[in-house]
This record gives sequence, C-alpha cells and structure tokens, in this order.
Amino acid sequence: MEATLHSRKFKFSLGVQIMIALVIGIIVGSILHGSTNQAWVIDNILNPAGQIFIKMIQMIVVPIVISTLIVGIAGVGDTKKLGKLGLKTIVYFEIVTTIAIVLGIFLANVFQPGVGINMQELSAVDISSYQATTAAVESSHHGIASTLLSIVPHNVIESMAKGDMLPVIFFSVLFGMGLSSLSEDKKEPLLKVLNSISETMFKVTNMIMLYAPIGVFALISATVATFGFASLYPLIKLVLLVYGAIIFFAVAVLGGIAYYFKINIFTIMKLLKDELLLAYSTASSETVLPRMMDKLTQYGVPSSITSFVIPIGYSFNLDGSTLYQSIAAIFIAQLYGIELSIMQEIILVFTLMLTSKGIAGVPGVSFVVLLATLGSVGIPVTGLAFIAGVDRILDMARTALNVVGNALAAIIIAKWENCFDDDKAENYFLDDEADKVKKDLGLN
Repeated sequence: MEATLHSRKFKFSLGVQIMIALVIGIIVGSILHGSTNQAWVIDNILNPAGQIFIKMIQMIVVPIVISTLIVGIAGVGDTKKLGKLGLKTIVYFEIVTTIAIVLGIFLANVFQPGVGINMQELSAVDISSYQATTAAVESSHHGIASTLLSIVPHNVIESMAKGDMLPVIFFSVLFGMGLSSLSEDKKEPLLKVLNSISETMFKVTNMIMLYAPIGVFALISATVATFGFASLYPLIKLVLLVYGAIIFFAVAVLGGIAYYFKINIFTIMKLLKDELLLAYSTASSETVLPRMMDKLTQYGVPSSITSFVIPIGYSFNLDGSTLYQSIAAIFIAQLYGIELSIMQEIILVFTLMLTSKGIAGVPGVSFVVLLATLGSVGIPVTGLAFIAGVDRILDMARTALNVVGNALAAIIIAKWENCFDDDKAENYFLDDEADKVKKDLGLN
C-alpha cells in the first residue's frame, strides 16, 4: 500500500507533462539552431513527430463534431429555438471579434510598434506558400454571396475529408433537425449509435493525449531550431504589444463580459488550464477542441450548446487571431511609414470582419487573412515577410485566447438560454479535488 501511494504521488498531470515537454523542447531547439545537422533532425525527426500529433487530433475532430452536433440538435427539437440559438451565437461572435479588431488598431496606433525600426535589420522569410493559399481562398471566398455558398456542401463526404468545418456543421444541423422530426421509435436507435460514437471518440481523445507531450516537444523544438531567438530582438516591440494586448483582452474585455453574466474568467482559465497550455504549445485550436467540449459539458453547459457553439466559434469567434491581425496590419503600415486615415482604418475593420470568417481550417490562417486584407488599404503585403519569423511565437498566444473566447461564449450562450447547470459548475472543482484525493489514496 505504501509503495502504491509513493508511486501515485509522483504521477504528473497532463499539464505538467506538457510544461516539461515545452521547456525541454525550447532547450533542444536552441541547441539545434545553427548546428550542422539542424535541417536533417527537423525534417526527419521533429516535424514528423509533431505532425503525427496534429493529424491524430484532426482525425477525430470531424467524427466528434458530427456525432455530438446531431445528437444536440435532435435534443433541441424545436426549429424556432434552434434559430434563436444560432442568431444569438452569431451576434455574440460578431460583437466580440469586432471589439478585438478595434482594440488592436487602437493599441497599435497608441504604442506604434512599427515606428523607428530599421527594415535593413529585419530578416525576410519566404511567404510564397501563404500567397498561394491566399489566392485559392480569395477565389472561393470572394464576396458575401460566395462565402454563404461555401457553407453549403455539394459533397459532404468531401468536406469531411478536407476538414472543412462549416459545410460539415451545416449538414449536421440539417441532419439533426430531420432526425428530431422522426417518431421516438425511429430516431432512438440512431441517437444511441451517435451517442456511442461520441463517447467512444472522447475515449480515443484521452488515448491520443498520452502522446501530447511528445507532440509538443517536437513542435516547439522545430520552431526554435528553425528561427532561434535572434529573430525576436528586432521585433520585440511587436511581440510585447501582441502579448500585452492578448492578456488585456482576456482579463479586461472577456473578463468584463464574463462578470456581466456572473462568470469568473479566471475560473474558466482554471477549468481549461491543461487545454490552454496545449493550445499555446501547439499553436492549434484543433488540438483542444474535443477535450474542451467534454470539459464544458461536465462543467454545466448542455451538450446541445457545446456541440453547436464551439465548432462554429472555431470559424467565427477567433478573438486572438483578429486582435493580432489588426495590430500586424498597422505595424506593417508603420514599418513602411504609411499613415492611414480614419476612413482607411474603418475600411480595414470591415475588411478584417469579412475576411477572417469561415477559413479557420486554412494553414496559417492569420497570415492568409492579412494577405487578403492589406491591399484594400494600400499596405504592402511584402511586409508580412518581415514578421513571419516571429509568427509562431505570436500564434501560440493568440490560439490560447481563441480557446478562452470560445469557452466563455459557450457558457454565456447557455446562460442566455437559461439552461446552464449551476450545480454542476459549483461542484465541478469539488469533485475534481475529491477524485485527486481518491487517486492519492489508491481508491480509484
């Protein structure tokens, strides 16, 4: 018994494992940077090890979203209620992301991170891959009408294969509505199957999370080894401003919204501490989507809300990304000595509002949005080549803010719909502490 207690005391949680992997990854990446075998190690060991983790998460996202969303929609049943839920969700997303854009432009104008920087000291990074992606996105997302059409899949299987979430969500909502209209004896068997699929995929998520520390180590090592820390120094003002803006937005803006709805933003951060660390380390919201949905459901948000709000927020509620994009746009303008008029900044706000929607699944989404946006106000897109070297560092922070923003949105929508379980929320951390005590005593 004593040996069992001793062994259990030193069992690290997922969050601690990820933190250790992050630190070791930074150290290994620093050692590799500039070494003779740097390229070989990155291409043959680190990148494959990191991509295995990302791909395993991408593998389970679509089945989880489809199964939970269909079950959730079928549970709502009432089409009018579903319409109100969708309207409230989109309105909330638009308000919060617009605040993020305006705040980013305001802070960039006040602190002027791009003023006084000698462009000769900056290293330009090849962004041709982003430009190719941007061209493809612009051809399929040109105008509001095309954006709306892209939501409706012509082949839902193809959308699933591509991980194109908006068409998958659209299909799942319609399927759920159709299922809810059937008689109990006809819909019950399928609901049981979908529930089983959902619960199975969450178990698979826990299995994949065992690999998470290795994935985090590989991804952060590859990043540090590729760019090193030298690329940070000339752009330190930009990095500090983005991190400061993200912290301010999380605590003041999201915290203020949370307080209005009688929610503590720090409680949400505590709830998702492991997920935030994982999102920060991997710079990917996808890696935490399944676990975040599961935890919010356990915390008191109905599965019909989490399965609807979280996947849609993945495309429409990117607070961290939009905040960063507005700061980066003004930064590049300042870098080239371009003074934007009030009208140009207003155009920038509206352009970012449109271009940032619905392409969350695109690799390097923030860069793609900026490439599609800067030209509208006369800012040279070539300026993005100068900040590409620090983009990964900035991407980590904005991804963590995206996670907090979407978690808060799900809780607020649940409260707005008067279906948030306060008892579950109050008992969540008490139950968590009780489980820890049981594990320490060897009772589980």
